[in-house]
This record gives sequence, C-alpha cells and structure tokens, in this order.
Amino acid sequence: MSGPSIAELEHKIDRLAAVGARLKAENEMLREREASLARERSQLLEKNERARAKIESMIARLKALAPES
Repeated sequence: MSGPSIAELEHKIDRLAAVGARLKAENEMLREREASLARERSQLLEKNERARAKIESMIARLKALAPES
C-alpha cells in the first residue's frame, strides 16, 4: 500500500497555500470594510445627534413663542 506521491503532496500544499493567501486577503478586505462601516456609523450617529439637538431647540423656541392658555 503506497501513500500519495511527493508531487501530489506538493500540489495539495500549493493549493492549501493558495487558499490560505486568498483567505488572508479576504479577511483583510473584511476588516477594512468593518472599519469603514464603523466610521460611517459613528458619523451617522453624530449627524443624528446634531439633528435631534436642533429639533429640540426649535421645539423649545416654538413653545416660547406660543401664548400660554
């Protein structure tokens, strides 16, 4: 009973190395995407907070202008 030849083992190792390289590149791309989405989320949260503060300010001004009954 003979095992795989050295050429077959080399081929499998080459394939594994290629898969490893592809996964490493994909992982890096996903990490960059995650960081980008985190930055975008942070910016949107800040924008939302500014809008909320502006609306609250407008409501307060409108209440101050409204005659009390």
